[in-house]
Amino acid sequence: MLYLASQSPRRRELLGQIGTVFRTLDVDVEEIRRADESPDDYVVRVALDKVRAGYEQVRGEADATVLSADTEVILGDEVFGKPRDAADAAAMLERLSGREHRVVSAVWVKGERGEVAVSTVRFATLAAADIQAYVDTGECFGKAGAYAIQGRAAAFIAHLSGTYSGVMGLPLHETYRLLRGQ
Repeated sequence: MLYLASQSPRRRELLGQIGTVFRTLDVDVEEIRRADESPDDYVVRVALDKVRAGYEQVRGEADATVLSADTEVILGDEVFGKPRDAADAAAMLERLSGREHRVVSAVWVKGERGEVAVSTVRFATLAAADIQAYVDTGECFGKAGAYAIQGRAAAFIAHLSGTYSGVMGLPLHETYRLLRGQ
């Protein structure tokens, strides 16, 4: 049985999109970047911590396989996690406005095999009113970088290079390869 160590509705939707049967696990791991950790290493470590925490919950099952992921928006050396509140979301979007950033998504299976997908996203220049209107929708909450590429924020994306599903939170090509042992 495959277990997804995530309660993310986007990850559940994406995993289902490739015809995978799975159950979800609720894992709680600390998502704090260490002082000596690069943004990319941080994303990989958090995904690995999640798969290990998930595996601890099902380790007694002979056929248990656990999949986990972590996705972060990175501007320069700064990791933009999920916004704390509306002001934090607006500040993130203001910083991303008119700029290019990276979205790093790491996927692990059972703590043995991992893949990383890196996408580059360029936002159009956003007016303050557009940012406020978007924050007011509430769509920004629970999303790294305070935006959902699959939602209303799609209108903000001037250019995407990389994997759309990775920006959503689960890079499907890499996930598919891992699940097939490739």
